[in-house]
Formats: sequence, structure tokens, C-alpha cells
Amino acid sequence: MHIDLPEKRYYKIGEVARAFSVNTSLIRFWEKEFDIIKPKKNAKGNRLFTAEDIVNLKLIYNLVKERGFTLEGAKQKLKKNPDATIYHHDIISKLEAVKAELVKIKNQL
Repeated sequence: MHIDLPEKRYYKIGEVARAFSVNTSLIRFWEKEFDIIKPKKNAKGNRLFTAEDIVNLKLIYNLVKERGFTLEGAKQKLKKNPDATIYHHDIISKLEAVKAELVKIKNQL
């Protein structure tokens, strides 16, 4: 899944939810369920997500929404071998980007 967010230091929860095409309640739920999501909160209590949070949300989204893991299964996968899980997700993301670029080139021919 390609997430289209401008490069910023912090992202508001609404921006994150729109980028993932999910409700803000799901982002809040994942924050509670997965300890790798640690948004900062401003004085008003609004969540401010960092680029690292976005990467972790992509990983969770991939496991739960795209690969069909249960929440418990996704938690176990992240706890059991987090580096391999992140590495695997990075490779797939890069391959998907290459594929999209190749399709774009093909369509221009």
C-alpha cells in the first residue's frame, strides 16, 4: 500500500486516517493495541504522529488488512521477529513501487 503524505515532522490523526483510508477510531485503537505506535500529544491532547509512527502503522496495516493477520497474530509476529518482519515489509513495498513505475512506463508506450 502506498501512503501519500507530505513530508512533515508531525501528522494529525485525521491526516493519517485519510492516508490509510480508515477511520480515526481505528488509528486510536491500533495505538492502544500496538506499543510501537507512540504519537506525541500536544497541550490540547491531540495526537501528533511522527514519520516513524507512519512506518509502523504501514507495517500494522500490511499485517492486519492486507495479509489477514488477527490482532494477536500481528502482535506475535512483531514481537517474535520484528527486524525480519520490517525487512520483509520494506522489500515488498520497494517491489510494489518498482511494479507501479513499470506499469506507468508501459502505459505511456
